[in-house]
Amino acid sequence: MLSTIAAAATSSLIAIVAQDQATLRAAPRDSAQQQVVLWQGDALEIRGERMDYLQVYDHRRERAGYIKASQVRLVRTDADAAPESLSVIRFLREAPGSEALGISYAAAFLKAAPATQINAEVFDAIGSMADRLARRSTNLSLQTGTIKPNKQMELSVAAHLEVASYYGVQFKSFEREGRIQVCYDGEAFRRVLAMNANEEQKARAALALTRAECINPTTRPLEKFAIDNWRAEVLDRVDINKLSEQQKNRIKMRKASVWSAIAYQRARKNEDVQAAGNRAVLALAAVNKEELSDDDKLSYTEAGIRAGTSRWAAESSPNLNSKSKLKIVTTEGELGETCVHLIDDKHDIKNALVKRCTYSVVWGNSVRINAQSNAITMAVQPMESWRELWLFRQSNNGWSIDVIPPANVDPQLGYIEFAGWIPASNKFLVAREAKVDGQYKRRFEVINMDSLQAENGADQPSSLSVFYKWQDPIWKSQTLSLR
Repeated sequence: MLSTIAAAATSSLIAIVAQDQATLRAAPRDSAQQQVVLWQGDALEIRGERMDYLQVYDHRRERAGYIKASQVRLVRTDADAAPESLSVIRFLREAPGSEALGISYAAAFLKAAPATQINAEVFDAIGSMADRLARRSTNLSLQTGTIKPNKQMELSVAAHLEVASYYGVQFKSFEREGRIQVCYDGEAFRRVLAMNANEEQKARAALALTRAECINPTTRPLEKFAIDNWRAEVLDRVDINKLSEQQKNRIKMRKASVWSAIAYQRARKNEDVQAAGNRAVLALAAVNKEELSDDDKLSYTEAGIRAGTSRWAAESSPNLNSKSKLKIVTTEGELGETCVHLIDDKHDIKNALVKRCTYSVVWGNSVRINAQSNAITMAVQPMESWRELWLFRQSNNGWSIDVIPPANVDPQLGYIEFAGWIPASNKFLVAREAKVDGQYKRRFEVINMDSLQAENGADQPSSLSVFYKWQDPIWKSQTLSLR
């Protein structure tokens, strides 16, 4: 140990805490007063040695004291030691729970290595560890119901976030769906994209930087549109031909989600939407479902719902019932508002059969009229990840409009779409997909127009005879619910 301290006097040598809840004491004895609790990844300046203790100074907390030598690892920060630190980083980057320790070694490497030895690998490792640490923190907030969060785990994750922040790794947090979402700000991944990185490194960076859950829900629409376009550009930088099948799938699924959001935003701005809608649908269709892991299957389901929500953007023209005299006409209402009018030969816009105004995106090419011309459905999208179904129906009191949501929960992720009329009845078919209480649900149902309730339903169209018999062929050829 004396030779180690001598080396510290002639070179840069630091002590990195290797375990959680290590104790910094006032004297080199187990019975000495505890100064502060240290966590893995904390870096300490070495000032001396007493028995099996090191005399150190903690610059983060501005406290001096003694720590057992067995609780730290001595790391040199001169150029000759850089390869050794890099080897440790390669090991720790895939070790869950050791993110703070890995980031501290990365900081030591960046301090020691000459500029010519610094490449995308170390920033890829920093980003991967920081992103995993943020996910660990977010996952803790998901523990609800009868399962009580592990207080010790909460304490350690919070401490690791503080350690990482000390090295300049920044995190952002906000409330989403009743829980706290923690996300890494992505600085290391941005460096990866700016450097001469390989395609696997670029893919990891692009996927981390384009996560939808890391966009603050309070982001304004114009800012969100700019972010989504940037996300699309980041994903397009990756040459998927050089990736593994798993990474190819992940990039394609993310593209489907991003382009569905862009399609919705373009529709809000009255811009051309078909190109964006097609990119979303084609990206989803290109996914190799045989190469999906269990986790990726969930991502594929979510991407399918997001793409399905905006899939009307990919359809080129309305498909109205040519025999009907009924027409749906839209006009501009208040600023940002669209008014929907139902007219016929005897009723113009000023004297419409029924009228309703909305701030949602109205997909005019989704209009479907039944054979009796007494019921119409139309897709209306209030959010980029939530699409509802408007039902126009005629009764003795005239025409009315009802809104049928994808699920009876707060709007988050889901869509409902018309799937066919049942002849000589007051019933029609719908397909629903939604995320409810953290679970993805898909249903094919028969809806009663009088009660607006599902009379029957199944997880697959083939399991419901009436659905299988009367499903609309155009719907079957276009829907993403049968993917």
